Amino acid sequence: MIIYIGADHRGFNHKGAIKKYLADLGYTVADMGNNRLDETDDYPDFALRVAEKISLEGDGAKGILICGSGAGVDIVANKFPHVRSALVSNTEQAMDTRSDDDTNVLSLAADYVPVEDAKKIVSVWIGTKFSGGEKYSRRLKKIEQLEIDLKNK
Repeated sequence: MIIYIGADHRGFNHKGAIKKYLADLGYTVADMGNNRLDETDDYPDFALRVAEKISLEGDGAKGILICGSGAGVDIVANKFPHVRSALVSNTEQAMDTRSDDDTNVLSLAADYVPVEDAKKIVSVWIGTKFSGGEKYSRRLKKIEQLEIDLKNK
């Protein structure tokens, strides 16, 4: 599995630490930028690169996005079809978003989640499988139908 990762200047240091952490665990990580610390960069540029990959690749694709608040990258990611991004601040929430909502993008807030906590969140998020429970699957089907309906409006 390839994990796509992207961050703006506020998430840049977290991205480097998480990238190394994932590589040490044996994952292939595709860095979608920024590749250098640039205080004038904009989070939508990197969030869209990751979200586009997840949207096109479908089932099994995973992405991690990081900006200062985490909200910006989360908003951008959720604009793409088939992307279910969640802004996560602890391991319990990470587990729930995967188990119940089958999230495929993890958004993190570099300004509020220390890098060591972010690594724990990433580990739990990647290690948790979708439960496949009837009520959760039903809800995901409703989201898919909403995407179709909005596209056809």
